Amino acid sequence: MNQQQLGEATDWFKSSYSGSDGGDCVEVATGLDAVYVRDSKVADDGPVLRVGRDEWAAFMALTAG
Repeated sequence: MNQQQLGEATDWFKSSYSGSDGGDCVEVATGLDAVYVRDSKVADDGPVLRVGRDEWAAFMALTAG
């Protein structure tokens, strides 16, 4: 899926640990039934990963410090 195929309005955000200089960051947006992840370097033209909300919560629980 890419940004154009996403089809719903999304507000993308990056971690507060990401600097304002761009760099190698991922952006995340939440939808009604999923969380979307994309590479900030190719945000408008790159692929978008769709992850179910329950799966995202499990991922965050396992990886959050």
